Amino acid sequence: MRNVDQVSSIKSELLELFMNLQENEHQQRKRSAAVRYLRARRGIELHNEFKRLEHQLATLEDERFS
Repeated sequence: MRNVDQVSSIKSELLELFMNLQENEHQQRKRSAAVRYLRARRGIELHNEFKRLEHQLATLEDERFS
């Protein structure tokens, strides 16, 4: 009976370790996805800012030479 208890205990520990590993991997994927999202969002914001500035410069040049 003692061997059965030891095997059961080891199985439980292995399952717990596996579940913790899965949770850690899941959390890492979530963090990576959040970083990718923020970088993409910042890229879009920079693109829009450059377009706005280009438009403002073009408008200033048009006014200056008119």
